[in-house]
Amino acid sequence: MGLASGALGSVCGAALAQAGDAKYPDRPIRILLGFPPGGSTDGPMRVLAANASKTLGQPIVIENKPGAAGVLPAQMLQSAKPDGYTIAVIPQGVFRLPYTTDINWNPAELAYIIGLTGYVFGIVVPASSPIKTMGEYIAYAKAHPGELTYSTPGALTTNHLTMEQISRVANVRLNHVPYKGTSESLQALLGGHVQSAAETSGWQPYVESGKLRLLAVWGEHRMPRFPNVPTLKESGINLAQSSPWGLAAPKGTPAAILSKLHSAFKQAMEEPNFKEVLKPYDMEPMYMSPDQYRRYATAAMSREKVILDLIQYKKNSG
Repeated sequence: MGLASGALGSVCGAALAQAGDAKYPDRPIRILLGFPPGGSTDGPMRVLAANASKTLGQPIVIENKPGAAGVLPAQMLQSAKPDGYTIAVIPQGVFRLPYTTDINWNPAELAYIIGLTGYVFGIVVPASSPIKTMGEYIAYAKAHPGELTYSTPGALTTNHLTMEQISRVANVRLNHVPYKGTSESLQALLGGHVQSAAETSGWQPYVESGKLRLLAVWGEHRMPRFPNVPTLKESGINLAQSSPWGLAAPKGTPAAILSKLHSAFKQAMEEPNFKEVLKPYDMEPMYMSPDQYRRYATAAMSREKVILDLIQYKKNSG
């Protein structure tokens, strides 16, 4: 009798869960986003949320949770119910958390929903700099070991770790100067406090106005806005970085709910206004299915460990 009632309870529980999945969503959904309002993550995400809410029939509310290089939302998912009503934007920094922070969860085990887009990175110098190409940048670094300074929006950011990779591929020593965000980093460069900056496309207006010179971009392809600027690969450095980001839910979120979210956001990506909102940042859609995104997460974690091992980073040692 006990076994029968237990089995019956399991069946009833599964039936209730399926019924809950079927009516999902029946209230607003919140998206946790680890960056301030405005900018290259918040703007596109708000357009996508508005598009997807039409498909899902419920409001989608963006909650900005800035700090810690955008990884706070992934941390918050660990205490969120796996019911599809709390999801988060997952930046590249999430995949290095196991090696930089004491956590008891595995980023690869998040319930990945969809990959959306990625950032544009580049190396810029003042227009008055004698360095005019990436080749000259490397030559200067070789002639002045450890002296050529570059700013980033912080230590252990994708900007910083990619520059560490560049320095190793090119066999040079560079001097990293971290700041608290892109704005501070670029102002340091414009103010003459550093010789170069490794930044996302916040440098675009300064390059267009002639205040800064863009030496190379980090993507697989040249930027349409700056077609004469080569990629790192074209400059002889066999690296590419676009720092893809997308959405994930807490581990254990039902497959039916994930499927609904994926479908809604895939449709949202296909709306013309998504490409339009990406244009000012020179970003492009970078779709990944849940399975592709999960595989990407696993591979990214392996790559991040290799990079951190290269710079001999020790957790809790700074």
